[in-house]
Amino acid sequence: MSCIVCNQEKLSKEFAPDNASDECDHASLTCLRCLVNSVENNGKCPYPGCFQEISKNCDQIVLFKEVLAQMFTKYETTYSPVVNIGSEETFVNVIGLTGESTRIKYTPYITVRQLKQHINQTWNIDPSKQKLLYEDREMINTSPNGRSATLGDYDIKPNATVSMVVCLCSIPEKFNKVVFDLYWGYPYLGRDYLNASCLLYSGTTFYGVCDFKHQPHPSIRHSGDIMDNRNRLGHHKIEVCLHNMPSVVTHLFFTLSAWRCPNLSKYKKPSLKFYEASRPEVSLGDTTFTHAKYSQAVIMCSVSKEEGKWVVYELGTLSAGNVQRYGPLKKTITRLISTGV
Repeated sequence: MSCIVCNQEKLSKEFAPDNASDECDHASLTCLRCLVNSVENNGKCPYPGCFQEISKNCDQIVLFKEVLAQMFTKYETTYSPVVNIGSEETFVNVIGLTGESTRIKYTPYITVRQLKQHINQTWNIDPSKQKLLYEDREMINTSPNGRSATLGDYDIKPNATVSMVVCLCSIPEKFNKVVFDLYWGYPYLGRDYLNASCLLYSGTTFYGVCDFKHQPHPSIRHSGDIMDNRNRLGHHKIEVCLHNMPSVVTHLFFTLSAWRCPNLSKYKKPSLKFYEASRPEVSLGDTTFTHAKYSQAVIMCSVSKEEGKWVVYELGTLSAGNVQRYGPLKKTITRLISTGV
């Protein structure tokens, strides 16, 4: 995995396990050294587009410094670098919303199809299910003049970062009532709740939230807590009647957030299953998000209206916030919508 700041391949243990500030709502894709150096030198988060102010004496940064000190021992030495003039390689970086990343050698003549094929070889994601985004624009395979679109057509520069979203399915028009089941395992000790919520948007404007105590419209309903104490499993069920959804609603974001615990790490294998109500045995999609354990919340998927059809995207985007404090989740979702999700 490569650091999004220094572009160097690093071991997973060299990355920060979490963001240094609760106000940072992006994935943790910065290596510990880049994060600590940026805070010490500039007092800010180095993640592109974030730049949240962070104190170099805050608990997280002090912890990260200790981890670095234990991980690397410094020796005094004299170093004479070998420089190959004109041979420096450049790359285009691809990040998924769950935090994974890959890169490919850059030339402006790489086609969008070639980039998608590289992603398929790396992550085994069919090109037809990939949605690539760069600076608020979706990258499509064919340019307006009918030829294969290239990185140059989207003015993508060396070492730029492209975001990828996975399209799970396009919901058939004949389907009306779709059910989203969000499961979690109890903590090792005791019983605690994860909360499934659906935040509705009209463009980037917040419309309302459906959770165990709110119902913004009769077309969407929350089950409340469904707890299986014998098997130590809990889940929330959210039912959506798409045909009855207000016409102004363009996005539905399904989230899972911790209740009492500071993050999701105490809960076992949070997962999402969704299906058409009359055929619960036929899954339209099944996803798990073990990468989210150190986050307070995860935006599991979205249902977006595109050209009159509802499309389901796998997100797995980490965020702060929960049912008692939706502000950070709203901020993360607004950013996702503005980037084309």
